[in-house]
Amino acid sequence: MNHILGRLFPAQFDNVYRGNRIALWLFYPLTAMTFWRSQHHIFAPDGGAQTIATIPLDTYTAGGAQGIITIFALWGLAQLAMGLVMLLAAIRYKSMIPLLWLFIFLEYGGRRLIGIYKPLETVGTAPGAVAGYVLPVVALVMLVFALWPEKKAD
Repeated sequence: MNHILGRLFPAQFDNVYRGNRIALWLFYPLTAMTFWRSQHHIFAPDGGAQTIATIPLDTYTAGGAQGIITIFALWGLAQLAMGLVMLLAAIRYKSMIPLLWLFIFLEYGGRRLIGIYKPLETVGTAPGAVAGYVLPVVALVMLVFALWPEKKAD
């Protein structure tokens, strides 16, 4: 157990990835997706709220719609920060990847739970809604893979 905790919370981060490579390979496209989502939420005129998330902004007051757009842009900034940490891990501190899979699991799982308890009116199914079901499971499996050392060929 201490060995697993040591992989999850190393005394210092280095650029040596010790887990199964599948968790490393899937980490790269998720990092790219995180950057794409962040820039879209920041720079799209509606922050992706109506065009992607299908929130009916045109039925809100101008102030209400602007408030949601601002919140989406702020969310994009948080995603950009997470994307930068992920990129740093991918390039320089690969030993962080198990911990980041834990954070990804907590974020997507937490987002799903919040969506259940505080639902948001939409007129369609947003890609993020689908990701809310899939990514917590994927992240948990990748966390296990990231903590599980690959077998070395004899």
